Amino acid sequence: MSSDPVTDLTAARAELHRHVRDDTPFRVVSDFEPSGDQPTAIERVVDAFAAGERGVTLLGATGTGKTFTAAKVLERLQRPCLVMAPNKTLAAQLANEFREFLPDNAVEYFVSYYDYYQPEAYIASSDTYIEKDSSIN
Repeated sequence: MSSDPVTDLTAARAELHRHVRDDTPFRVVSDFEPSGDQPTAIERVVDAFAAGERGVTLLGATGTGKTFTAAKVLERLQRPCLVMAPNKTLAAQLANEFREFLPDNAVEYFVSYYDYYQPEAYIASSDTYIEKDSSIN
C-alpha cells in the first residue's frame, strides 16, 4: 500500500472493476435455507432495491445470519455490493464468510490504514482553506 489513501482507493477500485466485469452469476452454496426472519428480510431488501433504493442497511443481533441473508439477497438481485465493517477483524471475517457462501464469485476486501484522513479542501463561500491531515494506524 502507498502512503496516499487516494492512490490506495484508486487501486482498490481498479481491482473491484476487474471483478465486477466478470459475468459469473451469484449462486449461494450452503446446506442451509433461509429461516426465521431471514425470508422476510430478503424480500424486504429485494423490494427496497426494486423500488429504487440505492442503499440498504441490514440489522440483526450477532449470530442471526446477516451474512447469509446478504448473500441470498445478492443471489436474488444478481448485483455486486459493498459491505462496510467497523474494524479489520470483522472485515476479514465477513470476507471469509462471503467467500464460503459465494465460492464462484470474487470477494475482496479493502482495509484502510488510516484512522483519520482529511483531504486538502477549499470552501469558497467562506474563503476557508483546510490542510490535508491524517493519522495512520
